[in-house]
Amino acid sequence: QVQLVESGGGLVQAGGSLRLSCVASGSTFSINRMGWFRQAPGKQRELVAAITRDGRTNYQDSVKGRFTISMDNAKTTVYLQMDSLNPEDTAVYYCNADVYYISSARYNTHWGQGTQVTVSS
Repeated sequence: QVQLVESGGGLVQAGGSLRLSCVASGSTFSINRMGWFRQAPGKQRELVAAITRDGRTNYQDSVKGRFTISMDNAKTTVYLQMDSLNPEDTAVYYCNADVYYISSARYNTHWGQGTQVTVSS
């Protein structure tokens, strides 16, 4: 079973930057896609950015030009560089991964525990 562990959240002033990391661990797996979602109080969870193992990316319109998603060469860690943060970016950020289990030839989707990002005005 793959586990996702996020880090890098915190409190930052408007205009500042944060970098989130998410590491996938387990055995005999291959990641097809990783992404970051966020959920603000009273709102639904929404996609922020995603990246496939061949490097294709997509972003929510509100973060285009400010956030950058990337993946390491081992395809087990995903990063989200967040610049020019504003208070509307305040939310719990969740890592998400679509995983292929080599031993069972099955796919599954996994979530991290979430990391809080708070942007003060």
